[in-house]
Amino acid sequence: MDICSRSLKLASTMVLEILNTGTELLLGEVVNTHAAYFGRKLFPLGLRVSRQTTVPDGEAIRESLAEMFPRADVLLVTGGLGPTTDDVTREAVAGLLGLEMREDAAVLEGMKSRLCARGILLRERMVRQAMVPVGATVLPNKNGTAPGLYLPANVSSGLRSPHVFLLPGPPRELQPMFEEFALPILRRLAGELPERECRTYRVVGLGESAVEELIGQELTSVAGLEVGYCARPNEVDFRLIGAPLLLAELEPRVLQALGTCLVSQTGEKLEEWVVAALTRSGLTVATAESCSGGLLAHRLTNVPGASSVFHRGFVTYSNEAKTSELGVPWALLEAHGAVSQPVACAMAEGALRAANADFSLALTGIAGPGGATPEKPVGLVFIALAQKGAPTLCEKKLFSSDRETFKQLATQSALDLLRHALLA
Repeated sequence: MDICSRSLKLASTMVLEILNTGTELLLGEVVNTHAAYFGRKLFPLGLRVSRQTTVPDGEAIRESLAEMFPRADVLLVTGGLGPTTDDVTREAVAGLLGLEMREDAAVLEGMKSRLCARGILLRERMVRQAMVPVGATVLPNKNGTAPGLYLPANVSSGLRSPHVFLLPGPPRELQPMFEEFALPILRRLAGELPERECRTYRVVGLGESAVEELIGQELTSVAGLEVGYCARPNEVDFRLIGAPLLLAELEPRVLQALGTCLVSQTGEKLEEWVVAALTRSGLTVATAESCSGGLLAHRLTNVPGASSVFHRGFVTYSNEAKTSELGVPWALLEAHGAVSQPVACAMAEGALRAANADFSLALTGIAGPGGATPEKPVGLVFIALAQKGAPTLCEKKLFSSDRETFKQLATQSALDLLRHALLA
């Protein structure tokens, strides 16, 4: 099968797999980020990752390759191209395909020049990185010594094989090589695939099952449409993939169903939306935090341009700090406790006065795992919003989760409370 006919096969099935090699990935010593990177780079070409497999060094590489060859149209293999005994990817591919390995003079010379410039001695084991299977195209490595390799489909008559790309493991080597040398080949192979678009609707305040009930379920019956969800604490990305004209036709129904729970159609974070809305309106916000320990201020100030809308934040973890910094009456703390609606409102109002802001958000709660009582369990939080010229609002929430997730959920709810106030 030649490249052109193989390209037609690719267009109809789009079977692209990733094989990540390296024991360090399975031991947790290195975080595997390749799938996310490849997914982002391939989608504009009309290509999708069908499957990712991670295997340790050694015989498992050859076994996985033998399993993938019959079903994949394109195979991206990462790692195992270095000089040490555990780097066997090159040899495994060549062995399966029955291809002779030959030393590439240009690769060897480039390796020598790179090592010499850095004052590193060329060792005998390093020379094996210059061995190239017959029929393979070298993908230059401008950031390391081990080159990548491209072997076209069915390069050997003895075995059905996909288009194989052998790439280095380290992202700093893989990514520049992939973009400069592998992507052009993949673009040619993909040909004129049907145009596909991905639209993501970021929703706050609804779980994925609620989003499915509102709009997702009815869209699953639409031909040519892929519906998906990605859930995070108090946030869901509702994803549609299909032809651009189809997505444009469906979008009004999606927007109507999601209503004010929709935050963004561009991947914008909740805090980014809030900072942008405050900036457009020329308004400012202050924060007063107890249980969240400054996370709310951190999220706001992570947004570029936040300095124009966020001038002051208070972390008043103790009762003494609530009194001295925010003016919360001691009698109020004694009567209701620090985790209460009256104290949350007093914190928000105190921050509003001290910062002379247009809005202020306050949080007080029990992050756990200790500190709970029968009346005030772990996960209880009060979130108050004070605003110039308007009554102070307060919400009571219960987030039964671990400490870190609790803080994320509490600050997410606080930002959403402010978002709704800005929408109003």
